[in-house]
Amino acid sequence: MSLTRLKGGTLYDPANGVDGEKRDIYIRDGRIVDDAQGESIAPERDFDASGMIVMAGGIDLHSHIGGGKTNLSRLLLPEDHRDDPRAVPDRPNEGRYMRLPSCGVCAPGTLAAGYRYAEMGYTAAFEPAMIASNARHAHLEMGDTPIIDHGAYVMMGNDELFLQMLAANEDFERLRDYVGWTINAHKALGVKVVNPGGISAFKFNQRSLDVDEKHVHYGITPRDVLKTLTRALTDLRVPHPLHVHASNLGVPGNIESTIRTMDTAEGLPIHLTHIQFHSYGTEGPRKFSSGARAIAEAVNARKNVTIDVGQIIFGQTVTASGDTMMQFKNAPMANPRKWVLGDIECDAGCGVVPFKYREQSFVNALQWIIGLEIFLLVDDPWRVSMTTDHPNGAPFTSYPHLIRLLMDKSFRDEQLDKLHADAKTASALGGITREFSLYDIAIITRAGPAKLLGLKDRGHLGAGAAADIAVYRDDADRERMFTSPAYVFKDGQLIARDGTLLATPTGGIHFVSPEYDRAIEMRVRDYAQKNLATRFENIAIGDDEICACCNGGRLLPVACFAASGS
Repeated sequence: MSLTRLKGGTLYDPANGVDGEKRDIYIRDGRIVDDAQGESIAPERDFDASGMIVMAGGIDLHSHIGGGKTNLSRLLLPEDHRDDPRAVPDRPNEGRYMRLPSCGVCAPGTLAAGYRYAEMGYTAAFEPAMIASNARHAHLEMGDTPIIDHGAYVMMGNDELFLQMLAANEDFERLRDYVGWTINAHKALGVKVVNPGGISAFKFNQRSLDVDEKHVHYGITPRDVLKTLTRALTDLRVPHPLHVHASNLGVPGNIESTIRTMDTAEGLPIHLTHIQFHSYGTEGPRKFSSGARAIAEAVNARKNVTIDVGQIIFGQTVTASGDTMMQFKNAPMANPRKWVLGDIECDAGCGVVPFKYREQSFVNALQWIIGLEIFLLVDDPWRVSMTTDHPNGAPFTSYPHLIRLLMDKSFRDEQLDKLHADAKTASALGGITREFSLYDIAIITRAGPAKLLGLKDRGHLGAGAAADIAVYRDDADRERMFTSPAYVFKDGQLIARDGTLLATPTGGIHFVSPEYDRAIEMRVRDYAQKNLATRFENIAIGDDEICACCNGGRLLPVACFAASGS
């Protein structure tokens, strides 16, 4: 049992209350071990981290890295791969990547995604929108993504069987068991709902669906969908709350429906994702304004609500979403002018629209402002996770830049001065003096996401934790600092040094296996035989198969919460 020591670093480990303390870390068999155990045996390998910042490996809880829409994004933008400056094979001083379909910036291929996460000190990322009928494809793509651990949230709330059962007022217990079966069958870590009921309603020519508006065919409302799914996940004791892409994404005035979405949970845990896109008011001559303060106040007042932001960063990207209703509306704004809409088995939806965010666009500038305002106005960093909704707001490689914006007010003000003048005038951002600390950054990029996902041995540096560790050279330029760590360890193995990869191990897969009444399988079998192209016997993904899908990656089951009183 070899022992490795990381010596003299300054630790930021919020899960264990460590805020800038100089400590050694000992690693044995891929795990962090207690100091006392380490001191009794001389370490075989020493790494000098003196004067450096040590954090757990980063965790991205919402990043589109696998599944049909991700692959469509790659296929739709061949120029993204051709123009990647890092994909130049014949000029060794100008690039590190081969010119393969796995390069690209907006929609990188599987290999590039794993490499770039690891190079920044991230060791896990989670696909937030896995369509059930396409789950194998999603797992295969994530399994082809090297180094990082992964998992996915299965999409529900727009699939035909769920809506039929809800519209027929079937017993809640049967709906709950259907949710449990769906999670288990597709090896998911949680449940995502996109525009609840709205993707289905679009197929019946409905162009919008507000929280308490009835589906034109099924007669149910988004509130019905959200209330049922939130209660089901609570009953199933799944750690991650319902992951909600709310109604009316991108629509001016949507702050009201966003706050009503929070209240559909009736005090139960609920997570609102990429909330920047759901925080728009209608004030001012352009009828578009920031609703960030109202949203932040609503989150601050509701302790059951957690969010991630979905920050936009200026430049070219591609929007890839299950919200076909909204993507159909966005198609005329595509840049370049091409787009895709798709569907499988009436399971959910898929819309891919390339887009370029511009500093001199009033709307884009205000979107950038709104995201930062939300970060800075929500009181508790444990209830906010850092995301760009990769690639919808920006590629995940923008995280170091976003960290600098949050930590450095003077830099933030410089960037604000570059924006459309009317957006700056309409903004409260310049008056917000808060700057995130390294401890705050460790929460929103590591400890907080791990807690939200139920990953008890990730996101921290305590004894027993997986030795996923990022070591950064302390630098006043936080963007430079977080772009290229001095050392990155994955399960105790040194995988990157100063932005250069040294190893590409296979990541593991996180999933939950909730308990449910297996009698629900008769209901699903009957529906599949009558409506689906796939036989019921072939739907569920077993442990051996998921391991094969993930290139032999380790199975990392996440425990459900214990029953009350047990």
